Amino acid sequence: MARTNPFEFLQQVRTEVSKVTWPTRRETVVTTIMVVIMSIIAALFFLGVDWVLGTVVQLILGIRFY
Repeated sequence: MARTNPFEFLQQVRTEVSKVTWPTRRETVVTTIMVVIMSIIAALFFLGVDWVLGTVVQLILGIRFY
């Protein structure tokens, strides 16, 4: 494999970065909002599952934790 010097490497990096399609501000905001919404939905889901499983275990074992 041919070795490149640091200057050539930086030129290659600049060339590759210029090919990247960067998201617009609107796309970034929409994606961020969707991530926050999905995180909240996931948190509520796991809160509900935890509560149900905890209640079932308490009923099976006859133990109450307050």
